Amino acid sequence: MMNIKKVLILNLVLICCQATLAQKPEIKAADVSRIIKTLSADDMYGRSALKPKVIAKAADFIANEFKQAGLKYFDGANSYRQNFELSRSKFTGGKLQINGEEVNPQNYVLSSTAKEVNWTRLPKTEMIGKDANFLAKFQSITQTPGDLIVMVDPSLSDLFKRVKAYLNRGTSSIDGKKLGSKLFVLGNQEPKSINAHFTHEISTVPLFNVVGVLPGKSKPNEYVVFSGHYDHLGIIKPVNQDSIANGADDDASGTTAVIELAKYFAQKKNNERTLIFVAFTAEEIGEYGSQYFAKQVNPDEVVAMFNIEMIGKDSKFGKNNAFITGYERSDFGKILQKNLEGTDFKFYPDPYPKQNLFYRSDNASLARVGVPAHTISSDQIDSDKLYHSVDDEFETMDISNITEIIKAIAISSTSIVEGKDTPTRVTGVQ
Repeated sequence: MMNIKKVLILNLVLICCQATLAQKPEIKAADVSRIIKTLSADDMYGRSALKPKVIAKAADFIANEFKQAGLKYFDGANSYRQNFELSRSKFTGGKLQINGEEVNPQNYVLSSTAKEVNWTRLPKTEMIGKDANFLAKFQSITQTPGDLIVMVDPSLSDLFKRVKAYLNRGTSSIDGKKLGSKLFVLGNQEPKSINAHFTHEISTVPLFNVVGVLPGKSKPNEYVVFSGHYDHLGIIKPVNQDSIANGADDDASGTTAVIELAKYFAQKKNNERTLIFVAFTAEEIGEYGSQYFAKQVNPDEVVAMFNIEMIGKDSKFGKNNAFITGYERSDFGKILQKNLEGTDFKFYPDPYPKQNLFYRSDNASLARVGVPAHTISSDQIDSDKLYHSVDDEFETMDISNITEIIKAIAISSTSIVEGKDTPTRVTGVQ
């Protein structure tokens, strides 16, 4: 018969073992389902960033999940919200003459948040030739400070029309006056003189990212970012009497991954580097949430960014895989795959290079300042009929697949989170 002392010791060991098992971090399909279902419900009204009172409900839900995970506030803030303002301008009229000749309004468009623009002296000029990647150039140009005239080769007229239609809906900026005005003109003549007058109606919209932090143990000043955008399109043109763009895949799925990873690493407690979990706003209207965030961190201290976008369905490669945008731009993907050795999961390079996906999500904002920032996705973007539609709903989500992708991200990020691996920096990002 055991003596009382041995029994007490055995009971203590059992209790400790049970506590350890209870604390083992898990990513559960039921919790994944709950979060996506909540974020994509009709009462979220499509989470439009331009409707602050509406999207606040989603922000509060995410903040509460961060609180439950035990995350700290970011950079001395007093809440999980990271507040900023978006300036919006609506073109109300104007006239343009270049080299003494009046330009047809169909052949120019202005990106500006100035109430009035008057040019009689020629600003700097950039010529975009027929072989240029105009959409990538456009993204870069609109984020570069100063005034600029951009002459776009007529062979790019179809892309120019897309840009014009986009800007005619209104120009937005978080840096208004600093960024200046950019005039895009369809034509290949070199400007020698200009006479321009444009007017805008200006308004501002309050925006907010949701940010939580898990401080690092031995490398607190080295940061790893896990992100997804929680905004979507809001209310759009009705289809079969449904006008709510629920955005279950885009990007409630990615936001859910961020929340689940926050809980996972908070329980695991082995992050030597500081982990930042951020749900970005305003991705759908220009990646403004991530642009603002990128200005609040020292990019040299951010060692990696795991941006998660649309992981709600199987990829073109089938189960147990996803792809990484900009795979060739750093060894980020190789590190992730190395950490997945012994599993059935695989990360592929982006199979849709013509879709320009590297620049179409929030990773681009940090990649532009050198961070090895990549997006992980499984969406078959070239054939996804639910993309940006009222049918992107919870019922179309493959919860099991989402859960496995989140688990794979958790495992694949291990050596980066623990401070053992540091991806190479990215360069040449426009």
